[in-house]
Amino acid sequence: MMPDKASTEKLGITLVAAAAVAWSTAPLFVRLLPFDSFTILFWRGVFAGCGITAFLLLVQGRAALADFTRMNRGGLVFAILSAAGMLLYIPSLQLTSVANVAIILATAPFASAALAWVWFGEAPRTRTVVASLVAVLGVAVSVGGASAASDVRGIVLACLLMLAIAGMTVAARRYRETPLIAAAALSNFLGSAVSLVFVQGAVSVPPHNILVLAAFGLLQVALGLTFFVLGSRHLPAAQSALIATLETPLMPFWIWLAFSDAPSSGQLFGGAVVLGAVIFDIIGDLRAEKPQQA
Repeated sequence: MMPDKASTEKLGITLVAAAAVAWSTAPLFVRLLPFDSFTILFWRGVFAGCGITAFLLLVQGRAALADFTRMNRGGLVFAILSAAGMLLYIPSLQLTSVANVAIILATAPFASAALAWVWFGEAPRTRTVVASLVAVLGVAVSVGGASAASDVRGIVLACLLMLAIAGMTVAARRYRETPLIAAAALSNFLGSAVSLVFVQGAVSVPPHNILVLAAFGLLQVALGLTFFVLGSRHLPAAQSALIATLETPLMPFWIWLAFSDAPSSGQLFGGAVVLGAVIFDIIGDLRAEKPQQA
């Protein structure tokens, strides 16, 4: 018996929500690992790349290998932008607060809309432009109290990270024929290769920390991506994006829960403004899709 639409939608919502939970644990792993950024990035990329490749082989068998051999320009662009985002992510979390990184990342959908307009002439909706302006205001309120040099550097890296994610998102839309999961695996291996040039003492990591790094790569990256890919197949794109925004409030939540490091009132207010702008824009998408599906 084929599952009904309501059941598949519930499954999709559950899987995408699980992906958001998995992705949101990145700051927790970073706090647990007493290493430089490149050591973390090297091992995280190795485990994540292997995990994603194993998922591909499990689902597609030997045919999955063809996704790597037929990687086109679009796949390479996606992989390079994704690798750049990975290389920026860990240092940004180490240099500024988790709340700042989470709030800046929440503006990525609006940066994607602007980049799509510049890249291939897809004009943003008025609603998206208004929501983007509100989100920028929220980010300004949140990070306005940054004073230490390391905090400012972390905010700059988080902004570059957000732009890399926006570029990756637009590249996925521009090159629709690209095997994205294979490109994601490639990006992890690429990030590890770049990190290996700068890493210090990667082979001397204690066994118990290797287990934490393995969990970081396999659970936070590989499992999160797997859940999202499987769940988003059963949901409209706008609904998947809306559920994925759960990652934003959960990132500082785990840090508060584990280390009693609560965000400031300015960060809470700015985060609420950004999250509200994102939800406002995506709910508009969902309402626009309903007449088309009727």
